[in-house]
Amino acid sequence: MLGQRGTAHVNGTQLYYETAGSGDALVLIHGHTLDVRMWDDQFATFAAQYHVIRYDMRGYGRSALPGDALFSPADDLAALLSYMGIAHAHVLGLSRGGVVAIDFALMYPQVSDTLILADTALREFAFKAFGEFTEAVKSLAASAGIDAARQRWQQGALFAPALEQPRVAARLAQLVGDYSGWHWLHQESLRVLQPPPTEQLATLDMPTLVIVGERDLPDFQAIADLVHQRVPHATKAVIPGVGHMSNMEDPARFNERVLEFLADHSN
Repeated sequence: MLGQRGTAHVNGTQLYYETAGSGDALVLIHGHTLDVRMWDDQFATFAAQYHVIRYDMRGYGRSALPGDALFSPADDLAALLSYMGIAHAHVLGLSRGGVVAIDFALMYPQVSDTLILADTALREFAFKAFGEFTEAVKSLAASAGIDAARQRWQQGALFAPALEQPRVAARLAQLVGDYSGWHWLHQESLRVLQPPPTEQLATLDMPTLVIVGERDLPDFQAIADLVHQRVPHATKAVIPGVGHMSNMEDPARFNERVLEFLADHSN
């Protein structure tokens, strides 16, 4: 599995990336408080059939922290793909990575061959319990420090099913433990889509797969249903017995569903 890793100086920032494999391009976008390593159970498997790119978004992993300048994570991804000479790709995002994947598909539909949304969040969605929890973690970071916030975040209901597996629990502890905490203490200067993505889902014309863990939180179950209903060419796959980190909790089944979908929609 030949590949490369490096730092791309694009769109006014520095983005760490890793690539492997050949064929159609497949981009993996990580979730909040995580980084490229959350895809360790997918990277080599997918690279056996595709040119896989995984990267750290601003403020995560080995990429640069956001500054005060207005930016869009979707623009960052477009700039990264251009830097690599990639004209189009399959786009897979989990949780916050799904937010970026949706924005990217809306802003760059000509680049997005397919869209795969795993346990995705959704910009402008009216989060309930999870939204309250997120705000509580931010407040804790400001009052008690990043370490306390990291601990509270890992102990929340979001990761509860994943923590039942010692292997996954250890990996999450390492990932969250390495998270900068920047987004808990700062307000990102994001360039957001108008109208919001919730009102534009019906315009997404590419084949779309919506994956959700059977035990994911109600907010994310509702988002999966909403996206499945509104995106014209969307199919939905529920992975039994797992929660929000479906790719880590049951990688075999997750990988199988993704590869089946891609096989039906690749050149």
